[in-house]
Amino acid sequence: MKELRLMKGNEAIAEGAIRCGCDGYFGYPITPQSEILEHLMAEKPYEKTGMVVLQAESEVASINMVYGGAAVGKKVMTTSSSPGVSLMQEGLSYIAGAELPALVVNVVRGGPGLGTIQPSQADYFQSVKGGGHGDYRLITLAPASVQEMYDFVELSFNLAFKYRNPVMILSDGIIGQVMEKVEVSEYKPRWTDEYIAKTYPWAATGKPKFRGHNIITSLQLESAKQEKVNLKLQAKYKECEANEVRYETFQCEDAEYLLVAYGSSARICQKVLQLAREEGMKVGLIRPITLWPFPKQIIHDIGIKTKGILSVEMNAGQMVEDVKLAVECKVPVKHFGRFGGMVHSPAEILEALKNF
Repeated sequence: MKELRLMKGNEAIAEGAIRCGCDGYFGYPITPQSEILEHLMAEKPYEKTGMVVLQAESEVASINMVYGGAAVGKKVMTTSSSPGVSLMQEGLSYIAGAELPALVVNVVRGGPGLGTIQPSQADYFQSVKGGGHGDYRLITLAPASVQEMYDFVELSFNLAFKYRNPVMILSDGIIGQVMEKVEVSEYKPRWTDEYIAKTYPWAATGKPKFRGHNIITSLQLESAKQEKVNLKLQAKYKECEANEVRYETFQCEDAEYLLVAYGSSARICQKVLQLAREEGMKVGLIRPITLWPFPKQIIHDIGIKTKGILSVEMNAGQMVEDVKLAVECKVPVKHFGRFGGMVHSPAEILEALKNF
């Protein structure tokens, strides 16, 4: 039976983790996502589901604890905000290279450097282009509501285990801090060790009689073997691109101009559509839900029929590069953004459209 709650986006992430049967959370407080750890501590999930919650000594420790938990087939996660996620990049590359399922949540704040605690979308490149070393990808989901913050936790774990790959929920300080109604489900039991051993035979659960040793590593000293690892990863990423693209469209059927925006920017752009239509401007919106794999085909198919595309982001221009690639430069593509923690208004975006 589902229950209706009023909570912050950060709290919804924590509640989603508890209720979907997460085994362990390892994290470190940083604004604007500290409520995730606070909510987990307050809820005492170990008493409800057996979930372990541990405040690590650093972000580097957090991601390596996630590496260990993932290696034995457990649902494990960490959360942080921009500078903290930067510290996790080496560990994320290791997890991707070892083909392990894990969840990382980034509630983005303004940068570069320590920057500000205000919201931003300036971690797009870091998330979808691979912030660590090597040829790897993170499946990246961009929630635009508190309900999606909750829903995307279970979805992330499903995708992580399906593809044996780390997944990132890329949010921002607006979605993390805003309060909305959330429909939460009943508590799901954690997986048993027997279930993990049977369902995920790659997990390092000890050596049963029916198989050899499982070795979890991202290290291959022989170039030929490392190339095979990379070829396997690239094949997996192509499968993700074929099957896991998610997006929403708004009023695109007759659009003469197209907005592309994700997360909180997409919510602001929905108001822009209303204002533009009231003034007789035919404007549509595509909201990428998966930032990787990126919904390039739908942006291409709709975008090339328009007079121009405006990529709206809270940064200096990052996703706009993928939008340009999607439409193969067949129509004009421009960027409109605020950065450093500033949030654009619908009126500002509409004015940018008028001056396209």
